[in-house]
Amino acid sequence: MSRHFSFDERTYQYLVDVSVREPEVATRLREETQKMAQAQMQISPDQGQFMQLLVQLLRAQKTLEIGVFTGYSSLWVAWGLPDDGRIIACDVSEEYTAVARRYWKEAGVDRKIDLRLAPALATLDELIKAGDEGTFDFAFIDADKTNYENYYERALVLLRVGGLIAIDNTIWSGRVADPNAQDEDTVAIRRLNEKLYHDERVALSMLTVGDGLTLAMKR
Repeated sequence: MSRHFSFDERTYQYLVDVSVREPEVATRLREETQKMAQAQMQISPDQGQFMQLLVQLLRAQKTLEIGVFTGYSSLWVAWGLPDDGRIIACDVSEEYTAVARRYWKEAGVDRKIDLRLAPALATLDELIKAGDEGTFDFAFIDADKTNYENYYERALVLLRVGGLIAIDNTIWSGRVADPNAQDEDTVAIRRLNEKLYHDERVALSMLTVGDGLTLAMKR
């Protein structure tokens, strides 16, 4: 599970205990995911609840998720959408999204989630080609880091003015601040962070939520 590295376990547990209202079905999904080899890919419950609040504040109806994993983040976002709200969820793993589908159905939100099992760039390009430019309220990016910039550019096209992009892992356990860290993922995140800082198309805030969550509102 991804949580900000500056929190010790006791402080983080206190934060969760006094602020996170995690439904039982989400707890079970999170606990099942924590037993998997890639458990660190899952967002934390406080981040899930925060994103639910964001989509409620936006009065979002149409959202994107780029990177689904076992569906924990989509579950929280779906709860924040109205009955006719929709998530277009992009992933390539049948194995992990099978877990997601099971919990979405149990939670009664499966009707809100349109899972597209294909490379996300192809799905996003199809949406743009189909005329969905400027129609999405919210997008969450949490997939392969080397494509973060490509996902961001396409999400920006698909977002309406005033819509919000949330980008996960932008602090990357502090590695982005280490000039000696030159692995491909770290370089890609660092490059996007620098690009966002100079991008006048968006209003910007980087938060110490999870492993760093950057919010970019389309102007």
